[in-house]
Amino acid sequence: MTQAPENLKYWLALKFVEGLGNIGVRNLLRSFGTPERIFRSPLNMLSTVEGIGPKTASSIKDFNDWARVATEIERVERGRVTLITCQDPRFPKRLLFIYDCPFLLYVKGALPAGELNIAVVGSRSASAYGKFTTERLSRELALQGAVVVSGMARGIDTAAHQGALSVQGKTIAVLGSGIDVIYPPENEGLYHKIADCGAVITEFAMGTPPNAPNFPARNRIISGISLGVVVVEATDKSGSLITARIALEQGREVFAVPGGIDAAGSRGTNRLIKEGAKLVENVDDILDEIRPQVAGEFEAAPAADDDLPAETPQGDNRQSHGKSGPSPVLSAGEQLLVSKLSSQPRHVDELIAATGMAAAEILALLLQLELRGLIRRTAGNKYILQE
Repeated sequence: MTQAPENLKYWLALKFVEGLGNIGVRNLLRSFGTPERIFRSPLNMLSTVEGIGPKTASSIKDFNDWARVATEIERVERGRVTLITCQDPRFPKRLLFIYDCPFLLYVKGALPAGELNIAVVGSRSASAYGKFTTERLSRELALQGAVVVSGMARGIDTAAHQGALSVQGKTIAVLGSGIDVIYPPENEGLYHKIADCGAVITEFAMGTPPNAPNFPARNRIISGISLGVVVVEATDKSGSLITARIALEQGREVFAVPGGIDAAGSRGTNRLIKEGAKLVENVDDILDEIRPQVAGEFEAAPAADDDLPAETPQGDNRQSHGKSGPSPVLSAGEQLLVSKLSSQPRHVDELIAATGMAAAEILALLLQLELRGLIRRTAGNKYILQE
């Protein structure tokens, strides 16, 4: 077995401590900084941490199931799975600010950069209308550079992933099981395609079966890593309504696709619209709503906890575009694109030729710049610098 980084075993050990949850781990990290220091701290200091009573503190000090930790590391390495902790720069930034944030993610594939994520969810028993609409919306979102997030369940979730993949777009599947437990089993092919073109992620340990309580927990991650949640079809008791409720609690936008008034699969979505969800007829209904949210995030992002890494721009990447206030930090790819744009519209194909970037990469960067208010899309899929 390849030797894993020494500190990784302590992260996994925290996961296996009886009675210790995500919030407790977060509080411990605030106090001690690293998992290794947590395990090396005296019992009386552990007991003083908020939410960590004498019983949980004793469970930490008495933990000795290192054989289970070693087995987990071996299974992770054998499955070519990446473990990303909440202190890792690759950890989804938006997820850090939700209640009960997972402190460890299992990842198959590579999390797409940029985090312009839109969740698309709905009924497992989807109608032909629901599947068609989902695939179309997801395809158009992917073509605009967004990452489609869903849960790889039957029905709407499957259609969402397939829509993004049909145009070589990026998509993320969040599982309610261990990353080595493919559910439903008929989605094995889809699972591997998603891992090749995005990422499959979960917070559950290897081998965890898809038990019912796992799915509400999974739903908070689907909405937590996303800018907004689109519900396509949902019955009155659909789990997608739980995702929508959690999304609202997390401050995310909630969208719903209307359906027939007599269709059982549309009762949940129609109710969401009556309660204030944004009605979706096309992809612009989604992008127009998230544009101000993304601009606000970049202009005044909330400060992360001291124990979590902050984004540090490398070099002088600040660009001025004639607007007052602090200039936005641009990546190298964004700077290159901005340098190729002016007040004269340029077609996306011209930009691909001028920069040498792949189509999927350039579309993602263009959407990111547009959402930040730095460029504007005009008729005919052309772009100009925003005045």
